[in-house]
Order: sequence, then C-alpha cells, then structure tokens
Amino acid sequence: MLNIIKNKSLIQILIWVSALLLGIFLGFLNINILNHLFNFIALFFTRLFQCLAIPVIALAVITALSKLTEEKNTGRIFKHTIFYTLLTTFLAAITGLILYMLFTPSNIVVNNTAVETTATSYYEYLVSIIPNNIFQPVIAGNALSVILIAAAIGIALSIAEKNENIKTLSKVIFGIQEILFILIQGLIKILPIGIMAFAAQLSSQIINNSAIGALGKYTAIVLSGNIIQTFIIIPLILLVKGINPISSFKNMLPAIVTAFFTKSSAGTLPVTLNCAENNLKINPEISRFVLPICTTINMNGCAAFILITSLFVMQNAGIHLTLGTMIIWVFIAVFAAIGNAGVPMGCYFLTLSLMSSIGAPIGILGLILPIYSIIDMVETTENVWSDSAVCIMTNKDIKIS
Repeated sequence: MLNIIKNKSLIQILIWVSALLLGIFLGFLNINILNHLFNFIALFFTRLFQCLAIPVIALAVITALSKLTEEKNTGRIFKHTIFYTLLTTFLAAITGLILYMLFTPSNIVVNNTAVETTATSYYEYLVSIIPNNIFQPVIAGNALSVILIAAAIGIALSIAEKNENIKTLSKVIFGIQEILFILIQGLIKILPIGIMAFAAQLSSQIINNSAIGALGKYTAIVLSGNIIQTFIIIPLILLVKGINPISSFKNMLPAIVTAFFTKSSAGTLPVTLNCAENNLKINPEISRFVLPICTTINMNGCAAFILITSLFVMQNAGIHLTLGTMIIWVFIAVFAAIGNAGVPMGCYFLTLSLMSSIGAPIGILGLILPIYSIIDMVETTENVWSDSAVCIMTNKDIKIS
C-alpha cells in the first residue's frame, strides 16, 4: 500500500513538472493566439481559487472555533500557531535586514510623480478590516474581515446553549465544509492545465519585460532573503524539531507550485489543506485550524518585502537610516505582514500605504511595480511553505488521538 501511495505521489509530481515545463516552452514561443488562450485559462483557474478560498477560510475558522469550549486542544493549537508564526516571520524580517545592510543598493534617480493610488494610512487600513456589512467582505474577498466575522460566529456557536437549533446549524456548517472539500479534490485533478497556463504567462512576461535591470540589486536582495528563508532557515527549524524538511517539502510540493503561480496564499489554501491531510497525514483538526489562520497572519515573504522595500524607499528619500530605525522597522514589517491579507499584490499595496503615511516619495514603487509580479510569486511560495512548516510542527507538538 505504501508503495502504491509513493508511486501515485511520484506520478502527480511528474505531471505537475511536465505541465510546468510545457507552459514555459509555449510561453517563450510568444505566439499571440496561445498567449490569449493561456490568459483565459489562467483567469479561469484564478477565479476558481478565489471562489473557493473565502468559503474554505470562513468554514475552517467557524468549525474550529465552534468546538472551542468542548475541545481542549483548540487553545493549545492556537498558542503553537502564534508562536511559530512570530518565530518564522521575525526570522524572515531579520534575514532581510542583514542582507540589506550587507548589500545596500545604490540610490536611483526617479521621477517622484506619485503612483496613482487610493492608499490610506496603516491606521485606516486596520480600521477598514472591521466590516460595516456582513456580506461585503465575502463579496470583496477580504480575508481578514471574513476571518473576523467567522471567528465571531465560531465563538458564538461554542458558547451558545446546545439546543436543537444550534446543533442543526452546526451540522449544516460541517456538512457544507465536507462538500467543499469534495469540490477541492476535483479541482486538484485538473490543476495541471492551470499550472501550464500560469507558467506560459510568466515566461511570456519575462520576454516582454525590460525594467528588471534597473533595480537588479534591490531585486536580488529581496529574492535572496526569500530563498534563504525557504531553503535554509525553515528547514533548519524543522530539523531542530526532528522533522525531515526534504520529505515535508516534497509532500507539500503541489501547494508550493500552486502558490508560485497563483501569487495568493488564500487562493492556494485548498491545495495546501489537501497536501497536508493526504500527503503528510496531518490531523484535520489541526490542519483545518492552523492553515487558514496561517494563510492570513503567517507572511514570511511579505515581512521581508515590506522591510527591504521600505528601507530602500526611505534611503532614496534621503532619510537617515540608523540601526535603531531599521530595528523599529523590523517590528513594523512583521506586524504589518501579520495584518496583510494573503491575496495577490497585498504586500505591494500595504507597503505603498506605509510609505504614503510617512510622506516618503512613492515614485520608486512605480518602478518596482513591473518586477513585483516575480517577487510576489517567490514570496507567496515562501509563505505557503512556512504555513506548512508551522502546521507540521504544531501537529508534531500536539498529539491528538
């Protein structure tokens, strides 16, 4: 049986890699009609992920918190999740700071015309998380607001008197969640088509993008921070916990590849849950609680991007960056990343808001925008791998029979 499972896993990986390579090849051909076709397929899969992501997050939080008063494990799971989230996110930001101090990029001459934006202060951003309409966050896909509403509903269910109405409502919610996971399994089966389209899109964009060279050193620092966190720091943490990082990474590979192309932790959540439960055999009670929360608050790549980009913009603005100032910005980046929703370009616009709020010239962010798509792919990959690591470590720490 074990050999059959391994063979199926190997076949799945080969299919995914083949789809990836085929997409890259077809994208480099840069055939107009194919590009339009891949854009349509990529949009189709992106919308499917967006459609499933919010219900997955909401139902996972509701079902987990609804058992808060009857399941002694929920509080322990939450504490471990927060600890590992803060640990990995701070390490990511500190790695970014060290790289920036070692390889500080030169200033660049930019047109400081502001990027057209509706950016607000970080305070206003936090206030906007509190919804004034229960349906608006679901329609807008605001993961943070959805989690806030779902948490309130889940806690209310947990403390409510367990009468017939409450029991019936709970059964309906759990039933919908089971149906949702059946739909996710179906999506996983056709996902190689989407991966091919996403890969073709990327390779086509690289051909037509001439703006990368101007910010090469800055980009190298950001990407290096993500790579170090992904392939050195997180594996070392897993090794310290007595967990095989290579085996864990291989089993989470479908989710990691999906994250790279969707650029959305929230959008990848269905695949992440599927890999955690079916490949790593993580207890669903843990995975369905930890992963939805990590999708929103465990943003390693985002913390590094916010820190490095903010320092780069402030440096170009002539702001003197002392060690104390940079350490303060490590904390700002970490907690800003925790407050960022796991959606495409979420970190970019959050950084834009932060720089706007301190009066820094944001024209540089206009130059970063053409290359941010690649940065976003890499940092989302790191985020999902970190989410997986937090889930794996929590599963090891908490034994649930």
